[in-house]
Amino acid sequence: MIAFQGHPGAYSHLSCRKARPGMTPIPCGSFTEAMQKVEKGEAALAMIPIENSTAGRVEEIYRQLPRTQLSIIGEHFESINHCLIGLKGSTLDEIRTVCSHPQALAQCDNNIMKLGLETDVKSDTAGAAHEIMQLQDKSRAAIASSLAAELYKMDILKENFQDHDGNTTRFIILSREAATPDYQPGQKYVTSLMFRVRNLPAALYKAMGGFATNNINMVKMESYMDTGSFQATSFYLDVEAHQLDQGMINALEELAFFAQDIRILGTYKPHPWRQQGRSLS
Repeated sequence: MIAFQGHPGAYSHLSCRKARPGMTPIPCGSFTEAMQKVEKGEAALAMIPIENSTAGRVEEIYRQLPRTQLSIIGEHFESINHCLIGLKGSTLDEIRTVCSHPQALAQCDNNIMKLGLETDVKSDTAGAAHEIMQLQDKSRAAIASSLAAELYKMDILKENFQDHDGNTTRFIILSREAATPDYQPGQKYVTSLMFRVRNLPAALYKAMGGFATNNINMVKMESYMDTGSFQATSFYLDVEAHQLDQGMINALEELAFFAQDIRILGTYKPHPWRQQGRSLS
């Protein structure tokens, strides 16, 4: 079983079906609940969104990752086709309010303003569709997937409702057990890690120097405050290297001089979307 946040029909649900078609998806009320199901052994994996090409990072995930001992065993990139969906028989002219997750609303902001719609924030995209189906209010529409429209027997009023073509969300796949692939020179890998810089002058600059001198490409870096103070900043980092590559070993040794609480979240093979040379930035 694979856990995801949201109602059936959420984009995370769609990603579970594509990335792990042989596993049963389990809907959860929150990202924390989805992760906890894996920690408790109630699910084997969790499918968690971490960033979107239009709306940026899913900030909540960076607060949750340090609180879990789960490992990243893979990634999945999902092209997002937002649909504006309403009740059966409703028309675009009848819609006054659009409901969805904050990320989806942000990804469709220009189109929402063009239609002059009010926004109503919900916990997830499919949940917004489910609520409208229950309310039977034709003045309300949801931004959700075509799968949600199918599951809740609603009409798609407008397809490709997102502001930008190529709108893509990156998911990480979490497990209780690490699943580090065998190191093969020449094969591409991604390693994700977290660390906190020491409160020293130019600590981050020096910490990153080891990756540069060992020719390791950094593909993502996010900062976040997790200690309750402003004295030190924590970072999430993705690099294109296997943790057993000698260059990576050297870089981690140098990192340890200027950072603490270093934790490797996982090493995994890149998703084909990344191998095609695409970028979320």
